[in-house]
Amino acid sequence: MSEELAPGPTESPPAPRAGPREVWKKGGRLLSVLLAVNVLLLACTLISGGAFNKVAVYDTDVFALLTTMMLLAALWILFYVLRTVRCPEAVPYRDAHAGPIWLRGGLVLFGICTLIMDVFKTGYYSSFFECQSAIKILHPLIQALFVIIQTYFLWVSAKDCIHVHLDLTRCGLMFTLATNLAIWMAAVVDESVHQAHSDSSSHSNTSHSRLAPDQRAGSQVGEDCSCNTAVCQIFQQGYFYLYPFNIEYSLFASTMLYVMWKNVGRLLSSSTHGHGHGHGHGHSPSRVSLFRETFFAGPILGLILFVVGLAIFIIYEVQVSGEEGRTQQALVMYYSFNIACLGLMTLVSLSGSIIYRFDRRAMDHHKNPTRTLDVALLMGAALGQYAISYYSIVAVVAGTPRDLLGALNLAHALLMIAQHIFQNVFIIESLHRGPPGAEPHDTPPKEPCHGLTFANLDALHTLPSCPPTPTLAGSSPAGPPEAVAIILAPEGHWRRRCLKDISLFLLLCNIILWIMPAFGARPHFSNTVEVDFYGYSLWAAIVNICLPFGIFYRMHAVSSLLEVYVLS
Repeated sequence: MSEELAPGPTESPPAPRAGPREVWKKGGRLLSVLLAVNVLLLACTLISGGAFNKVAVYDTDVFALLTTMMLLAALWILFYVLRTVRCPEAVPYRDAHAGPIWLRGGLVLFGICTLIMDVFKTGYYSSFFECQSAIKILHPLIQALFVIIQTYFLWVSAKDCIHVHLDLTRCGLMFTLATNLAIWMAAVVDESVHQAHSDSSSHSNTSHSRLAPDQRAGSQVGEDCSCNTAVCQIFQQGYFYLYPFNIEYSLFASTMLYVMWKNVGRLLSSSTHGHGHGHGHGHSPSRVSLFRETFFAGPILGLILFVVGLAIFIIYEVQVSGEEGRTQQALVMYYSFNIACLGLMTLVSLSGSIIYRFDRRAMDHHKNPTRTLDVALLMGAALGQYAISYYSIVAVVAGTPRDLLGALNLAHALLMIAQHIFQNVFIIESLHRGPPGAEPHDTPPKEPCHGLTFANLDALHTLPSCPPTPTLAGSSPAGPPEAVAIILAPEGHWRRRCLKDISLFLLLCNIILWIMPAFGARPHFSNTVEVDFYGYSLWAAIVNICLPFGIFYRMHAVSSLLEVYVLS
């Protein structure tokens, strides 16, 4: 594999070898993608088949497959870590853009919650272990071990650009990514079926959760194998409420593994190696004072909406399970808050895009797999919420009756589409902006203005160059670094403060809009307009397929907005 290593500082790769190396790189990627696709399709087939009564796929089959996949992935991770520790030259480059600290921090947070969920699942199945298969108790234990190993691996190796055993590494990364996606799908199916069972207990054709052995038709357990004790029910409800964290952990890990897969064998220039520049993970003046450069209007308003939204969510969950009149009031309150929140987010995102029209920073067109993936996930995950909204619009416009709840539902669907569009435009444009102080490519370079202690950036741009100033005795010809930092990144600039306020406001709003559906708010079923128009089975399929993407969109938007805040 020596031909994959970077050439020396004065040596350029021969032209005839560039073509074959690129072809083999694509061939290795194709091999790993085919492996991941086939493994993932097998897992998806068993997971989806195990969710329904009429399919003879038992929960033990699904647990056995997931446990085997996690063991194999954990063994490969240990092999990778040991190999890179013993052979440091295997990783000649580290991508400064990959694995930012807030992404790894989020991975650790969701990983801890996943470990707690595994403890609850182990306690739940151990409550009646006499009539359970051993794989049901073994599965959460293996998952906890897998989460610990994978979290450590991604924390220390997320930036690696490895240059040995390329095809084996690509296949291992893709297999681990497929394992995380299979865990994600299993959690989404379990949560969706459990939620559907709760929302449609009056429907006789409702599917059951395969994780509730006492409810599964044809399950391999006895009739006395039921969760009757208070401790058992606490364990059961506890791990269902922790599913959103497990879902987000699997998706966070998958995105980081994909960037590592793209960086296998990658050659980096000195400008993008190490601390780097551009996409915001190097050292910049804004990193020194992250929380002092806002007007505080955005964070305060966002915090108010977050607290109000949390209170409304709690009231909604309490009232929606009560009598019909209280359910109607809960839905009106829920939709009213969401309409107000989405409307403000739309206006704020639009104002952020307008502010960029006055921004002189150059667009960053450097190759960046992390940013490319962020944009693709934002655009792709938004499709789930688009689909739900358009189905709701058709049901409200074409259906009957047309009352207050229908009008609120229609306004909510329209604002949901508009908010996703304008927020995506704002985030994507922010991620493609250069660092603070970056000039457009057609702007002639300016010499540093030595000796300045304050500079107005707008006035500075109008000057062709700064007049030379005499240097003090004993001072460096380059001038004081503080002055240069002020010129490149004026910390008090109003545009930067507005953009930081906007990003923090949108971040807090996206968090509360993630909490509501992730922890059980389902106005799609409490409001019977769509159910009556499409029928329960079709509408449940639409929501259960599309809503997980909408939930993921919110959390991914939070991660992207945090990066926008640092870049502004």
